[in-house]
Amino acid sequence: MQIDVSSSPHHKPAGVGRICDDPHAMTVSISSSTLTISSRNHHHIKRIRRLYAHQERERTGLFYVEGLCFVAHAIQHCAKIEALVVCRPLLKHPYVPRLIQRVQRTGALILDVTPDVFLSLSQAKDPQGIGAIVHQSWEQLVQIRPEQELCWIALQMVRSPGNLGTLLRTSDAVGGAGIILLDESTDPYDPSTVRATMGAVFRQRFVRTTVAEFRRWKRDSPYRLVGTSPSATTDYHMVSYDTPTILLMGEERKGLPPELQSLCDMMVSIPMVGEGDSLNLAVATSVMLYEMFNQKRDRAGPDASGVLEKE
Repeated sequence: MQIDVSSSPHHKPAGVGRICDDPHAMTVSISSSTLTISSRNHHHIKRIRRLYAHQERERTGLFYVEGLCFVAHAIQHCAKIEALVVCRPLLKHPYVPRLIQRVQRTGALILDVTPDVFLSLSQAKDPQGIGAIVHQSWEQLVQIRPEQELCWIALQMVRSPGNLGTLLRTSDAVGGAGIILLDESTDPYDPSTVRATMGAVFRQRFVRTTVAEFRRWKRDSPYRLVGTSPSATTDYHMVSYDTPTILLMGEERKGLPPELQSLCDMMVSIPMVGEGDSLNLAVATSVMLYEMFNQKRDRAGPDASGVLEKE
């Protein structure tokens, strides 16, 4: 049973609510599932280092996260943690021992490493002494059903990991369900993407499919597919997004190609009055998401804002 640690005199990790069910665990204990590592060349350390490469993440279905906020979100949202990496001299936050104990109870391996080893793995400006090897979470296209979410986002290709992370963070903020990826190269578990999500990677759902499979699925799908293009004649603000919607966004440089535009039930444009001819992908997607979000709030009425936030 989880308890809300917000009543403690100590501050909990930013953005994290219910993360621990033992309010008395305040020291880091070493159990039989803990491995002490002092060498950068240990096979477990080399394995984590390899996870920074896309090919290794694809091969193993794992990824590595670092920092208290990310590990706490992984635990809170029931991500499957294979191993926890801790460096006791770097641990400063009073809730870290509780997180470690929580992970220990799942049977995950605890890697107790020296500062030198941890810093050899770290990509953070201010290492906090904790990281985790986590299983990726993917779903099949056939599992998508209209629920209470604002919408899904389908992406042709995202070249910038930071753009993808920002997009995921915004989708999470407005109650979006997740991302449908229409190519093999876009990786939501890229370290730069994960950092940019600020933990939203654990609250969004991911589907990877092909354009051909997506086309077949859409024929019998209840979703309306809305694409964006500067040449579209319909202003995005003039559309009512009151049916289950998938927002289809194109590649940063070229936008949606004709074959994907032909799949859309509606193409809309985002007006601009400056000299630029396009918006950043994450910005354009955010504009669309908040239009949908604000319309949903308007339909719900002024007394439903709290309900929408909880959703």
